[in-house]
Amino acid sequence: MRHPVTQFALAGLAVLAVFGAAAVLALRSLGNAEALRDARQFATLAGQGIVEPTVAPGLLRGRPEAIAAVDRMVQERVLGERVVRVKLWARDGRIVYSDEPRLIGTRFPLDAEKLDVLRTGATKASLSDLSGPENRYEREQGDLYEVYLPIRAPDGTPLLFETYQRRSAVASTGRRIWMPFAALLLGSLLLLWLVQVPLAWRLGRRLQRTQAEREALLVRAVEASDDERRRIAADLHDGPVQDLAGISYSLSAAAQTEESPATRSTLEHAAAGTRDAMRRLRSLLVEIHPPNLRASGLEAALADLLAPLQARGVETELRVDAPLGLDEEAERIVYRAAAEALRNVARHAGANRIAVSVERDEIRVRLVVADDGAGFGPEDRERRREEGHVGLSLLEELAARAGGRLDVRSAPGEGTTFELELPHA
Repeated sequence: MRHPVTQFALAGLAVLAVFGAAAVLALRSLGNAEALRDARQFATLAGQGIVEPTVAPGLLRGRPEAIAAVDRMVQERVLGERVVRVKLWARDGRIVYSDEPRLIGTRFPLDAEKLDVLRTGATKASLSDLSGPENRYEREQGDLYEVYLPIRAPDGTPLLFETYQRRSAVASTGRRIWMPFAALLLGSLLLLWLVQVPLAWRLGRRLQRTQAEREALLVRAVEASDDERRRIAADLHDGPVQDLAGISYSLSAAAQTEESPATRSTLEHAAAGTRDAMRRLRSLLVEIHPPNLRASGLEAALADLLAPLQARGVETELRVDAPLGLDEEAERIVYRAAAEALRNVARHAGANRIAVSVERDEIRVRLVVADDGAGFGPEDRERRREEGHVGLSLLEELAARAGGRLDVRSAPGEGTTFELELPHA
């Protein structure tokens, strides 16, 4: 139980980690996008709500009093930990105001993006290229976001309002947005994982109990089958076989005292037929109920299984390695498997040759029963299973319970190979 539940827990933890990482990345991206939107909103509020109302007509002509009025408002209400620089641009690229006095009156061509903002009226934000000459006084401030939007002078002249906001401040805003959601999501996923582990343990225990009950039922079914076979074999041995033996002796005795040659021949023929019926019944008894394998040995028991086929004229071959090192249960499974395979050959195959081998290697014992009979397809086996022939299915489950496997390979017209593998220790 511990191993599969550990595997389940580790797999769930891996899925949680992958999903959590993907979710965190998605939330981080959304948080950063929201932070940039917040930066654009702040710039819009500062530009249109604070700076634009203070712009006087003399600002465009460089009047000191107009510049001072804008500077006072910018210093008091715009600049701070977040915003480190403010610039006002004319369409021709002239900086009409900046909180850095050395920039006022300088001229730098506006790029296409800034001209597009003046034309469309949109607010845009982008990471600043501090290598440009217009940004030479911001290089010591670290990474900055440029956020710019159009405003208008009192006479309607369009101006470009630009703020430089610290990237760290924008990122901090993004973290404040996405981290609570990420913590809640990861906590929920972790809680779900913690709930699933005991559930998996309970389901595994229930499955284990069900498997144990199923195996117990299988064992009882096999034991009941063995008991019934033993009872039938005992009834046949003590009843019909003994009766036939008595009849055979009586017929033989009557034949010896009969004077008529014809009657004597008839009696002798009847006695021989009775003895032949007894031999067939004894072969059937061996097939119905296995002998004491520990007393007679597996090879002798397999030879008894092949005897009825030999009597029919089927060529047989038997090879058994020694020693096999099988315990009593495994030896019984090998015998039952061979009996089931040979029973199917006798009933369905019409084979001319059968080879049975039991071989041992370092870790396993392998039983192989191969015939050159008619063979069958998967649909034939399924049909027999539906008709109630479950011998192979029971053997498969017995082999699996013993740590082995059962494999049947066949095709119409190509014979059948029946292979059983079991651990020998």
